[in-house]
Amino acid sequence: QVQLVESGGGLVQPGGSLRLSCVASLSVFSTYTMGWYRQAPGKQRELVASISSGGSTNYADSVKGRFTISRDNAKKTVYLQMNSLKPEDTAVYYCYAEASWNKARNFWGQGTQVTVSS
Repeated sequence: QVQLVESGGGLVQPGGSLRLSCVASLSVFSTYTMGWYRQAPGKQRELVASISSGGSTNYADSVKGRFTISRDNAKKTVYLQMNSLKPEDTAVYYCYAEASWNKARNFWGQGTQVTVSS
């Protein structure tokens, strides 16, 4: 059974930083596109950032220049470095994995709470 386990969430003041991690129990992690989504109360889940198997990255306009997604294939881990956090970044952040050869093969983590507040 595939598992995506997120960690690194918490409470941070505006302007602060957090780094989220997601460890995936995928046998061929390097062939998956990995992403981070978030869902705030009363809002739809939205894509924050993604990184392809080849290392290409994509960001939501709202986080460009503040967040950085990266991956370590040897550790089967994807990271989201979040800097200059704002209260509107408050949400549950979910790790997502999608096979590059079959978009129907995808998995979600359980989510980690990020709260930005003074």
